[in-house]
Amino acid sequence: MKRREFLQTTAAATVGTAFLSGLPIGAYGYSAQLAALTNATTQSDKVLVIIQLQGGNDGLNMIIPLDQYPALMAARSNIVLPQNQVLGLTTATGIHPAMASLHNMYQNGKLGVVQSVGYPNPNFSHFRATDIWTSGSDSNVTWTTGWAGRYLNGEYPGFPTGYPSTQNPDPLAISIGSVVSNCVQGPTVNMGMAIASTSSFYQLLSGGVDAAPNTPAGHELTFIRQVVSQTQVYTTAIQAAAGRAQNLSPLYPAAGQNSLADQLKIVAQLVAGGLQTRIYVCQLGGFDTHTLQVPATGSTTGGTHATLLGKIAEAVNAFQDDLQRHSIQDRVVGLTFSEFGRRIRSNSGYGTDHGAAAPLLVFGSKVNPIVHGPNPTLPASAGVNDNIPMQFDFRSIYTSILKDWFQVTPSTLTQLFGQTFPYVPVLRAGTATATASAAQVAEFTVYPNPAPRDGRTTVAYDCAGGHVQVVLLDALGREVRRAVDRVLAAGPQFLPVDLSGLAAGAYYCQVREAQRTGSRIVAVE
Repeated sequence: MKRREFLQTTAAATVGTAFLSGLPIGAYGYSAQLAALTNATTQSDKVLVIIQLQGGNDGLNMIIPLDQYPALMAARSNIVLPQNQVLGLTTATGIHPAMASLHNMYQNGKLGVVQSVGYPNPNFSHFRATDIWTSGSDSNVTWTTGWAGRYLNGEYPGFPTGYPSTQNPDPLAISIGSVVSNCVQGPTVNMGMAIASTSSFYQLLSGGVDAAPNTPAGHELTFIRQVVSQTQVYTTAIQAAAGRAQNLSPLYPAAGQNSLADQLKIVAQLVAGGLQTRIYVCQLGGFDTHTLQVPATGSTTGGTHATLLGKIAEAVNAFQDDLQRHSIQDRVVGLTFSEFGRRIRSNSGYGTDHGAAAPLLVFGSKVNPIVHGPNPTLPASAGVNDNIPMQFDFRSIYTSILKDWFQVTPSTLTQLFGQTFPYVPVLRAGTATATASAAQVAEFTVYPNPAPRDGRTTVAYDCAGGHVQVVLLDALGREVRRAVDRVLAAGPQFLPVDLSGLAAGAYYCQVREAQRTGSRIVAVE
């Protein structure tokens, strides 16, 4: 087998046996999609850090609707936080006390919260939901390619031949974790290379490999690991960057105590060392908290989920401090995501089951430090199947960051995601392009309400002028009717919503327009 063929067929799968500092790190080559993401053609020095919270994060235990505490207590009395322990972000919204350092970042203008992020017709399978988030597809469409991989294949179909180059000497993305993300899968070949372990980050820097058993199979494994290490075409660039900088923040925990902090520590060192990588992907698992999310006895401020939230806060705070000490904080923004949230109602095992939408965090000195959107509307007596309805499509967050941070054009974004999505100003005005003002609540009325089955109701809305969506969602967060999805003129609008074919019950009516969103409960009788 020729060396290039070996690289093309095995790099993505086997590079996970060559380790970067104990954390799995995947370096991805250039792509049209990543070109848009990274703005590589215009020599941007911007960096985006993506943190995946694997397992389905309970958003109601992270970002707490203080204005609806009676409904929250009724729905999850066995796991709910004491109201006086919640740290206030606004008068209506709070954050878990385990995230006190992120509360401080919010007060210092370095943290934003996007409420109820998801997608229409959510899927509650870990695998399928993760596929949706990484491919950027609709829930009823299966794409075998990742959004970055499609861009990579379309823009640089010959990859990896010719890379690195004088123009592009560094990897365009680095994934730190044991799994090669689907987002870089192209039509025929994975468009990236991966290294998979943090303990071996320093082994990579020194040229070593992990020890294998002293057996024939172990000898073969050692040989493969050595070949993989030798074929890491970006190793020299990574080694050089790591050699030019050291971590400066004293806030990182000891190695091995917080895997996310260990990953972000590597990211900070490489960014400070001048590596021109634009995208970093990190991971923290353990969020599938069906049981014992909090202790069965004792305070609900502790337990498994509180520990995980504390790890996020500790890691992000230390990372931000490190960037600040290196004076590179204005070059980096980050976001968190999880494949789904959890149900409104807790279960008898002191846990929560798979749900729909959940809050998403954005962090950095250039983020818009507000709570985007109102708190989710909770029913007074939530049933076991009640879910948080989506306010913001996750692809709105992706496309808005790409537009403002990497100056990706609207036409490129449409090509990447197959459709357009409402803009959300998650970054500060003037960060890269002209960002709109802070998100606001969309005020509207629905009449009649209750509304007759097989009839219609009307949404009365004072439109600011722009792309407007009016949708109905059921208690599971599934979209059951899309009444409006088009550009409307500024001024009063009276928008009919057809109710024919809907079963009797309570539905969420949502209006979404640019940075404004609102939700009302509509009863259909």
